[in-house]
Amino acid sequence: MATLVSPTAFSAVRFLLAAAIVGAAAAATGSFRAADARAPWRYGLLGLCLSAYFVLMFEGLKTAPPVSAAAVFTLTPILSGIFGWMLLRQITTPRTAAALAIGAAGAVWVIFRADWAAILRFQVGRGEVIYFWGCAAHAFYTPLVRKLNRGESPLVFSFGVLATGFVLLSVWGWRDILATDWAHLPAIVWVTLVYTALFASAMTFVLLQYAALRLPAAKVMAYTYLTPSWVILWEIALGGAVPGPMVLLGVAATVLALLMLVRD
Repeated sequence: MATLVSPTAFSAVRFLLAAAIVGAAAAATGSFRAADARAPWRYGLLGLCLSAYFVLMFEGLKTAPPVSAAAVFTLTPILSGIFGWMLLRQITTPRTAAALAIGAAGAVWVIFRADWAAILRFQVGRGEVIYFWGCAAHAFYTPLVRKLNRGESPLVFSFGVLATGFVLLSVWGWRDILATDWAHLPAIVWVTLVYTALFASAMTFVLLQYAALRLPAAKVMAYTYLTPSWVILWEIALGGAVPGPMVLLGVAATVLALLMLVRD
């Protein structure tokens, strides 16, 4: 799908649909308050982080293999831990640091397909590099939620972020939006749009807001260690090749890191 439509145009419509879903849920539950409109720049800053993440993700996916991209995403907890210390002075415990190190090692092992020679050459594709910077924006977003939240509910805060993200993307990519032939896009684009708007935006953002207000940033992002495993399972289900045993060792390391992070 990433090669069939502009990442900016796709992300703008995705944010619009997700904002409508979350906004409707917030209205139905009576979550909106007059005080929620205070300092709207907060929503804009958070919306900028997520907009950058999703645009760079789809740009990176044009050339990066899905498993490699998913492995790059697993570096997000380390970045979140660094930003959590910078913004909130959240201290990383020795066990959490060990878990992050294990997860990062497993992620790198998967990225380079268990090839020591490739690791020593450190040849990372252009798509992976682009996506890494998107992941950095996502990692910054997580502690920033707690920093900027002033008592707003996860539904309301998510709506504000999605709505401002849509505005920012529309201003930035209005040419791409107008140039897109929406009426003749392949079905896979619309399927992906609905899926990402409902599940990977509306639901995920609300859950992420909820967790970010209650957990250290690194632990909030710990779920990303399961992403390579899910991507590999989906690729196998869709007819892709089964990774070799050595690659699966890296996946096992990321799962171990997750278990270490979520344990109280």
